[in-house]
Amino acid sequence: MGRISWDQYFMSQSHLLAMRSTCTRLAVGATIVRDKRIIAGGYNGSIAGGVHCSDEGCYVIENHCVRTIHAEMNALLQCAKFGVPTAGAEIYVTHFPCLQCCKALIQAGIKTVYYATDYKNHPYAIELFEQADVKIEFVKFEKTISEADKGKDELILHLLNKLSESNTDDDVVQALRNKADQILS
Repeated sequence: MGRISWDQYFMSQSHLLAMRSTCTRLAVGATIVRDKRIIAGGYNGSIAGGVHCSDEGCYVIENHCVRTIHAEMNALLQCAKFGVPTAGAEIYVTHFPCLQCCKALIQAGIKTVYYATDYKNHPYAIELFEQADVKIEFVKFEKTISEADKGKDELILHLLNKLSESNTDDDVVQALRNKADQILS
């Protein structure tokens, strides 16, 4: 088994962090890295000890949830709280940073932003990153498949083939194949 790349390692961490999100609109995770070491992580959610959107719904004003602190900001604030410098560091984010997070990342001295999903990429954020000489790079997130998952995938495909060989209606088999394709891809 081959090792995953550094980009995939850190992006996987960001996706794992996103699973802690309490936002019901979009789960985002962020990992700050310096010298191939994780120095902080964050996910979008409410203030520590506060009411969460997942419990009581979003508090939306002008199409923005004002209850939520973004993942990038939470990661930066974690560094500030514990006195960890961010100058020259990199950040891996599941989604392209919003304009406000863009400005905070620049001010914190982040030099490279890696993101896995385009999300409302604001033209001014891109312009600011360029002005500040912050490199932005898309990293296609590749989900790793364990050996156990491979075995399950093979079993599903085998069962679908057996169904198509039997007297099962072709439309039913095709619908199951479509569903399997959605799950397995």
